[in-house]
Amino acid sequence: MGSEKVIEEKKQGQALLTDEKAGNTKKLYLESYGCQMNLNDSEIVASILSEEGYNTTHLLEDADLVLVNTCSIREKAEKTVRKRLEKYAAVKKINPSMKVGVLGCMAERLKRAFLEEEKIVDLVVGPDAYRELPNLLEEVAAGRDAVNVLLSKEETYGDVSPVRLNSNGVSAFVSITRGCDNMCTFCVVPFTRGRERSRNPKTVLEEIEQLNKQGYKEITLLGQNVDSYLWYGGGLKKDFKNASEIAKATAVDFAQLLDMTARAFPQMRIRFSTSNPQDMSLEVIRSMAKHNNICKYIHLPVQSGSTSVLERMNRQHTREEYLQLVEQIREILPDCALSQDMIAGFCGETEEEHQDTLSLMDRVKYDFGFMFAYSERPGTRASKKMPDDVPLAVKKRRLNEIIQLQHQHGLIRMQQFVGKTVEVLIEGTSKKSELHWKGRNSQNAVVVFPKSGEQIGDFAEVLIEDCTSATLIGKKI
Repeated sequence: MGSEKVIEEKKQGQALLTDEKAGNTKKLYLESYGCQMNLNDSEIVASILSEEGYNTTHLLEDADLVLVNTCSIREKAEKTVRKRLEKYAAVKKINPSMKVGVLGCMAERLKRAFLEEEKIVDLVVGPDAYRELPNLLEEVAAGRDAVNVLLSKEETYGDVSPVRLNSNGVSAFVSITRGCDNMCTFCVVPFTRGRERSRNPKTVLEEIEQLNKQGYKEITLLGQNVDSYLWYGGGLKKDFKNASEIAKATAVDFAQLLDMTARAFPQMRIRFSTSNPQDMSLEVIRSMAKHNNICKYIHLPVQSGSTSVLERMNRQHTREEYLQLVEQIREILPDCALSQDMIAGFCGETEEEHQDTLSLMDRVKYDFGFMFAYSERPGTRASKKMPDDVPLAVKKRRLNEIIQLQHQHGLIRMQQFVGKTVEVLIEGTSKKSELHWKGRNSQNAVVVFPKSGEQIGDFAEVLIEDCTSATLIGKKI
């Protein structure tokens, strides 16, 4: 979500479901790994293939077509997908007519290697080529290799109405940008998803209107870097400087889109992810302050608390600039929750630089965090120019210190809600108790409370009585 949010890959792929479309006879098993953008892309794929006669199924053994939507941000994610392909191979021995495809970032990065190394893979499709799936399936049926990983300068899928897969009917993702221009040295996203381009705000509002009519209560505006959103009639963001004066005068940036969305749908909650510190404007923060229905939560990846490490990562901000932005956020939005992405053991990281990360965390005291040990990704500048020279044992120790500190800070943040009443959007039943609801407040904290006649999708006022470092516990008032 900026590109850094993508490193939150799921421990297990999510097999996605949807309602059947009358008349469709073929079955699609769709499994998605990685970030929220990947989940949203899977919804786009399901929509495209629904028009080709496919309904989704949660039973792998019943599928005519199996697609796995992949993530390349971390080595672990790629290894997980390889393991899943072994599972598909076992099923394909029983059902040899079943076709298998690899989608997403791994597809773009490894291209034909999948067809050569994974003998069960029939088609390989990159993130900008999903419209070509029907044609590629025809190639497969004709016995030919089917590969399309070409990146686009225009594709946003803005006219595709996503099929809401495995949805709770309460919250949904709405993609507003694709690609990333920031070229962080550790990140493969610019190479797998291409350059930044933004979606027409008219189609964004139309999609949200459709969700509103369907009864959804919350939407999340998505992009590798939502703060870079800039619509001036189409095209890459980098070409904006050459646009006409009329296009520049009528351009819509992210703060304006956020304001438009909040005004158009005052009864819906609005979230967004992911922000990049170098691109977040104060106008975005002011829009959040102006509208009660914009949730008071920002995912603000920093990756390291050391300016020297940030420079090696090609992050376009210093430690001091990041802390200044945090201060401005807290001045304008005192009740805003913040979360981080943090990488332990990046190339050349010294103990002093690691301590800088811990001290920055102490300054900010994040509500939540997504923390990982650095893993080299082929094709990135870091893999080409910088030795991965921090020993694994040191990476693990530093990562553990970061995680433990985040747990302490998370508890401090959660304790601030105890004794207060918060508005909770009910998303479903608690995993630990059938007698309790779970939902989230504006600050994205999970809230659990006893059921008393409410329904999924209701808003409830909950008095917080206790907490853990990640969950608020209360009762409805």
